[in-house]
Amino acid sequence: MRGKQAPKRIIEGDVKYGDIHVAKFINYIMQSGKKTIAEGIVYDAFEIIKKETKQDPRHIFNKALKKVAPIMEIRGKRVGGGNYQVPFQVRGERRFGLGCKWLIDAAKARKGKPMFERLAREILDASQDEGAAVKKREDVHRMAEANKAFAHYAR
Repeated sequence: MRGKQAPKRIIEGDVKYGDIHVAKFINYIMQSGKKTIAEGIVYDAFEIIKKETKQDPRHIFNKALKKVAPIMEIRGKRVGGGNYQVPFQVRGERRFGLGCKWLIDAAKARKGKPMFERLAREILDASQDEGAAVKKREDVHRMAEANKAFAHYAR
């Protein structure tokens, strides 16, 4: 590693709710530095969630994120002459990041509606253990389970 490691930036809560997780989620959605558009997408999606469930949308969002965030993942590791898919436990920050990324990717894969509607549907589906993001997590866990025999290489 060359030079010093960049310091961790402290992220302040978002404008509407003051929640750090929502602020980070907005940053993941943001493209080309257009934060107001990303905020609009998230807040509109949260309004749809609020109308449909009559609950705090942050509660639904956190519930969905818990069901999407992976506990185990696999990484390739070269041992001797072969490459092995070794299961590793996922750290907290990476869990949150992967969960957000999978939610956003699943929402983008849905077609035919504006992004805020697709995102709202995906968050609602994920909170009920359905949807493409939850399927992605199950696939990753299945792969980690299948390669459990190589867990002793995780060091």
